[in-house]
Amino acid sequence: MKLFEKDRPLYVLAPLAGFTDLPFRRVVKKFGVDLTISEMLSSNALAYDSEKTLKMVTKADNEIPYSVQIAGSDEVVVKRAVEKLNSINGIDILDLNAGCPVPKVVKNGAGSGLLKDLNKLENIIKTIKKYSNKKLTSVKVRIGFDKKIPVEIGKAVENGGADFITVHGRTRSGGFKSQVDYEAIAEIKSKVSIPVIANGDINNFETAQKVLDITNCDGLMIGRGAVGKPWIFQELKNGKNSINNQLKKDIILEHFKAMLDFYGNYGVILFRKHLHTYSKGISGASDFRKLINSETEADKINSLIHQYF
Repeated sequence: MKLFEKDRPLYVLAPLAGFTDLPFRRVVKKFGVDLTISEMLSSNALAYDSEKTLKMVTKADNEIPYSVQIAGSDEVVVKRAVEKLNSINGIDILDLNAGCPVPKVVKNGAGSGLLKDLNKLENIIKTIKKYSNKKLTSVKVRIGFDKKIPVEIGKAVENGGADFITVHGRTRSGGFKSQVDYEAIAEIKSKVSIPVIANGDINNFETAQKVLDITNCDGLMIGRGAVGKPWIFQELKNGKNSINNQLKKDIILEHFKAMLDFYGNYGVILFRKHLHTYSKGISGASDFRKLINSETEADKINSLIHQYF
C-alpha cells in the first residue's frame, strides 16, 4: 500500500481517547485527512474480547486507509490482540502506542512506559510485525520518558521493523504543556530510513509549514487542533479557512446525528464535550454550555444548536 508521496505530506488525525471515535472520524474524513486512527485500544481488552473495545474498532465507510492503535507491554497479550484484529477486515495498519503519558497506562509499562525499556519496545514491534496480517505496522512515540533520547527511540522503532513512525515532540514528563521540540523530531528524521510523521501543537497552516520546514518530515499528525475544528485538514492543505457559520452549523448537526446513530441516546451525553469546543467564540457561549450540560434529550440539543449557531 502506497501511503507516502514525494513532495506531499501525509495528514493524519491523531487518536484521542473520548474524542476521535467513529462519528468524529467520519466527519473529519470529509475535510481531506489522509489517514484516520482508532482511539487507543488496550491489547488486554482486545485479547479477552471486550465488547466495548471491539465496538471501538469499527470503522466508518469513508475511512480508507484506516489504522487501529493498540497499547500493551506484554508480548503474549499483544500477540493475542493482533490475532484478534487479524480476523477483522478493513484495517490497513496496526499502530503501537508508545507515547501515552496517562499514569494508569504507564504504570503497566505500556504507552510511554515502553520508552524506559527500548529492548522491550523493539520486541513488541517485532511481535506485531510477525503476527499481523495487515499491510503496515507503525509506532507513535514521544522523544523520551524523563530525558530526551530521540535518536535512540527512532532506531529502536526502525530496528523493530516498523514501516513508519509518528513522533510527538515532548517527553513523557513534559505532558502536553511543555514546549514541543521540533528539532528533536528532525534528529529522528535525519537518522532513520523509514518515514517520520511530526506531532505536537500543530493547529494552523503557518505552524504546519514551519514544522515541515524544521523537521523535513513526511507527514503531520493533528490531535487537539482538530477537536472543535474538524475542517482543519482542509485549512492545512489549502492554506485558508473556508468554513462559514452556516457550514459550521451543518457540520455540528451532522456530527451530532452520527453520534446518535452510533451510540443511541447516550450520544447526547457524549456529545456535550464536543459542543463545548464547537461553541468557543460564539455569542452566548457560556449560557449555551450551561443549558447543554444537563440536557439529555436529543431534540432539545438539536434546537439549542440551531438557536446558538
